Amino acid sequence: MSTHPELAEMRERLERTASSKPAILIEGLILLAGVYAAISPWIVHFHTGSPNITASNLIVGIAVALIGLALTMAPGRMFRLAWVVVPLGLWLLISPWVATVTHTASAGTIWNNCVIGAITALLGLAAMGLTVGMRRRQHHHHHPR
Repeated sequence: MSTHPELAEMRERLERTASSKPAILIEGLILLAGVYAAISPWIVHFHTGSPNITASNLIVGIAVALIGLALTMAPGRMFRLAWVVVPLGLWLLISPWVATVTHTASAGTIWNNCVIGAITALLGLAAMGLTVGMRRRQHHHHHPR
């Protein structure tokens, strides 16, 4: 089945689209957003007073960065994982209220996480949009009306 000509053509088109300029830009930005989220507790200096949110940002940031890295290294196979970035971004957004012991975080922590969380979620949506766009073009190409 993997030698079927239509499958080979679909895989080739997916690889081609996944390595397009918009896709490469989004993949790189996802990687950078993840790295920033992971190190942000030390940049914004909330790592000492909020151990839970520090751990959360570190873990979620590493996960986002790894997905961004995987997208750049194996775009054809990893594009289906792009949707995972959206809930991770949403978690970053709400975590200042959920992950802190007293359910209150400093203004810097809230601003930091709201901005990086929104950016991360939007990048995930953009990556999903590229995936949906690819599938729609492939589907339309294979089934003429």
